[in-house]
Amino acid sequence: MSLDHLEIDLERDLFLRTLLGELSGALQDVVGLEEASGYISVVGAAVGKALDQKYRAALAVDRLSAEQVAQVLVDLKQRIKGDFYVVEQREDRIVFASNSCPFGEFVAGRPALCMMTSNVFGHVTGENLGYARVQIDKAIARGDPGCHVTVYLTPREDGGEAREYFRRVRPDLTEG
Repeated sequence: MSLDHLEIDLERDLFLRTLLGELSGALQDVVGLEEASGYISVVGAAVGKALDQKYRAALAVDRLSAEQVAQVLVDLKQRIKGDFYVVEQREDRIVFASNSCPFGEFVAGRPALCMMTSNVFGHVTGENLGYARVQIDKAIARGDPGCHVTVYLTPREDGGEAREYFRRVRPDLTEG
């Protein structure tokens, strides 16, 4: 018996977004938002590292400039249907906004998933510019109509819920 004729909205992307939404929701319910965010941060850091390497290799550069970092972060979000764009870029910060989330409706009530954005943005920026402080000002996951993310390029002491990221020191490289 073939079920091909059934009208069921199911394909790989939808399945994976559903899976991630349910996993993050279960994690938040079991260990709490803060711990769930920590676990997702580990995954986000690995994804950020891999994406940073891909973009640097594709652009054939050792380090991205601040302008390139902004372009890369927008491009990677666009590729995964995140619809991010630069609102403002100054010497000390890059501000991004979006009216859609790559996780779609599955992000609702799952703010731990915002750690993916924080870690990818923070890792790419920190590795290339030496420092990043990512603040999720607004998030669809928290019920806001859109996302607003500020990536500070210099240390600040103004509080807020932000995470800092630094260029990793590589023991195999010596200064000289």
